[in-house]
Amino acid sequence: MGKKTMKALPINRSPEWKALEEHFLQVKNLHLRELFAEDPGRARRFSLSAGDLFLDYSKNLVTARTLDLLLALAERAGLPAEIAEMFAGEKINRTENRAVLHTALRAPKGDRIMVDGVNVVEDVHRVLDRMSAFARRVREGKWKGFGGKPVRNVVNLGIGGSDLGPAMAASALKPYSDRGLDVSFVSNIDGTHLAETLRGLDPAETLFIVCSKTFTTQETMTNAAAAREWCVAGLGDPSAVSRHFVAVSTNREKVAEFGIDPENIFEFWDWVGGRYSLCSAVGLALMVAIGPENFRRMLAGFHEMDVHFRSRPLESNLPVILALLGVWYNNFFGAESYAVLPYDQYLARFPAYLQQLDMESNGKGMDRSGNSVDYQTGPIVWGEPGTNGQHAFYQLIHQGTKLIPTDFIGFAGSHNPLGDHHLKLLANLVAQPQALAFGKTAEEIRTGGTPEELVPFKVFPGNRPSNVILAPKLTPETLGQLIALYEHKIFSQGVIWDIYSFDQWGVELGKALAGRVLGDLSSAAVPAHDSSTNALIRMIRRLRENRKKEGL
Repeated sequence: MGKKTMKALPINRSPEWKALEEHFLQVKNLHLRELFAEDPGRARRFSLSAGDLFLDYSKNLVTARTLDLLLALAERAGLPAEIAEMFAGEKINRTENRAVLHTALRAPKGDRIMVDGVNVVEDVHRVLDRMSAFARRVREGKWKGFGGKPVRNVVNLGIGGSDLGPAMAASALKPYSDRGLDVSFVSNIDGTHLAETLRGLDPAETLFIVCSKTFTTQETMTNAAAAREWCVAGLGDPSAVSRHFVAVSTNREKVAEFGIDPENIFEFWDWVGGRYSLCSAVGLALMVAIGPENFRRMLAGFHEMDVHFRSRPLESNLPVILALLGVWYNNFFGAESYAVLPYDQYLARFPAYLQQLDMESNGKGMDRSGNSVDYQTGPIVWGEPGTNGQHAFYQLIHQGTKLIPTDFIGFAGSHNPLGDHHLKLLANLVAQPQALAFGKTAEEIRTGGTPEELVPFKVFPGNRPSNVILAPKLTPETLGQLIALYEHKIFSQGVIWDIYSFDQWGVELGKALAGRVLGDLSSAAVPAHDSSTNALIRMIRRLRENRKKEGL
């Protein structure tokens, strides 16, 4: 695997970790009410800014000493050197012997980042320019379908990183999109997803973007084959495919076999991981939706956070601070999950996007030396937009038995300033962290005249930690900054946990077994799996056969 990062001790045997364990015993019973009462300037001292983002992390169960110890842990893990290695194009994805350079995707023209003797920034901008020219042709109606009609519908076919990123960003940046174009995203191999998306569309006005690095991804290629059949059936000529399909892929041979013109292949590189690929040609559908200028504004936002992460000291580095707080709760308080709660409907898909980004990156049980870890690594990530979540799961966060650190995300301005809607949204954004931190005591409840038998049920214990991330408005720039903030947070945590964040071997086994099961489902042979799997295969065969007999 080449060079490995070797540490003298497992991270949880280091003196810095031991110091944190001792410190935890000293502070675990402190309450945020006490911390704020003792330090009137706490909110000012425990806040940071970068670009358009403001982070208030004062409502966390930490003291200045806690942060000093966490920063020492980051130094012990070699985080500054690892940051430098990533930005320099070192092959830090060592299980696959690859560089990790999603940051190069948003580097300005003229930057120089070398991988295997090639300045990859030049390649990045060459592809960006091709994407921009293509997106303008579609948006201006100059790209004509087989029958001469301009494109009105764009359907992105991908899954995982080839879907979640662009789909989330297209939703987040809807105010910047061309409302005359309908841009959709299909990922699920369940035929319902494709069928419902295509319902009512005219093949003569529909363009498909097939996103698959290898052009062999089962879900994507199954959907692509069905879309091809739909297109050819509607237009009556297989040669129509070349006017209604383009590809984001590295497999030129298979793309050409599919019927796509090689001139309409948009490449990306093996140093771009799927879940980090939004800024690459994987974002082509997004660029068509919002236009090249807004796409480049988003890239500028990413780059601004990249510069901050690379250049700022650890103690004033937003991604690093978020990472260390996450380690504190995950490894010392035993919190198993954290919630991401965007108070903006346009960010409805952001928690789902972060699920993949975080859980596929840091859901690892082996350290970089190939040994099983005996400490917790990546957390469970989940969330919903506010205020919907308040009427769903906040009950558990406020009064349940589980500690769930939360990130609240909000914007001072709205793209849709209807009445006082946005002020009420912001009021809830500010009030929820306050309620989580300080709660409501039995004495406070009694002063309101509550019957004594109800007092215990109305107590809010508080001391539930949260961060608040604020920005002036959800723009392409702020979206880029926000995504990069979490990208670098996740990377930092992976370094501290001594795991490889940029591979995903854990997704392989299920895919391989599905191939075997598929053959068994479509044959009459005796299945040769475990007893449960065999029984499920026989049951599915029986149910399908019964439906066939009933003509269903």
